[in-house]
Amino acid sequence: MKIAIIGAGAMGSIYAARFAQVGHQVWAVDLWQVHVAAINGDGLRVDGPAGTIHTRQIVAVGALAQAPACDLYVIATKAAGVAAAARDVAQHTTRNADASASVLTIQNGLGAGEGIAQHLSPEQVLLGVAEGFGASMVGPGHAQHTAMKRIRLGKMNGGLDARLEQVVQIWQGAGFDAQAYGDIDQLIWEKLLCNVTLSGPCTVYGCTVAELLADPERWRTALGCMLEAYAVGQARGVAFTFDDPVAYVTDFAKRVGSAKPSMLQDHEAGRLSELDAINGAIAPLARVLGIATPRNDAICAEIRQREADFARPRS
Repeated sequence: MKIAIIGAGAMGSIYAARFAQVGHQVWAVDLWQVHVAAINGDGLRVDGPAGTIHTRQIVAVGALAQAPACDLYVIATKAAGVAAAARDVAQHTTRNADASASVLTIQNGLGAGEGIAQHLSPEQVLLGVAEGFGASMVGPGHAQHTAMKRIRLGKMNGGLDARLEQVVQIWQGAGFDAQAYGDIDQLIWEKLLCNVTLSGPCTVYGCTVAELLADPERWRTALGCMLEAYAVGQARGVAFTFDDPVAYVTDFAKRVGSAKPSMLQDHEAGRLSELDAINGAIAPLARVLGIATPRNDAICAEIRQREADFARPRS
């Protein structure tokens, strides 16, 4: 099968390496030219829980237009890049007269499906939720994979069909614990509650998840952010699988331990974060429903101020 991975950062590199290892034809699309050159020169290396994959079977390109028509497009960019990547996929499939390809993105937070559906038929769109994944880039052509549990995949509009099952089988064949779910929206919201609890607060306080959990005052703020999101989800009819959201996110935080959320890692590197898809996604939905979100508003205001400072020239 021909697979394009759009965004060959840490997670995208893991996907690309595992697919190539089992014989799929893989194109890695990334703007980081040094990374592209390294993959084409010496291959892609991924160090992970199951050992090291070092494959030279991946073709890396700087733009999707340089790849042929593919059967599966995996958008592995940051949340802010999903819509633009979907536009490129739409142009690519139109140019190649192929409207049957599947398009999948695995993201934190909300809005990824809507961003893709601006450019592609929702019937083509699959969404994923990754559980227990940890990864980082060591350098060009080299990713570190620290943890991997389950990938849950589903259709944007819900339900199960042959397209979804085929994509799940592709992931399973590459060694991922992947499963199909009929209500991916519920899973996205359940993970969102964990992200809202940990991402914004850890970033503002500059602490790990374990440190956040150990500080009663900071943990109350984090839970306040989550409860605002939970109220919005309930009002929107999300079918949560638990009755006690505090116990749910607390258990998740304990399992995560000393990890740093990706939002905090972005700030430590001076990069813009995925705030608008996580804590920043709550207030716009809440306003429509008449729900107040003071905790998330405060967290978002602080993070946006810091990110505005990233763009200011240094003297």
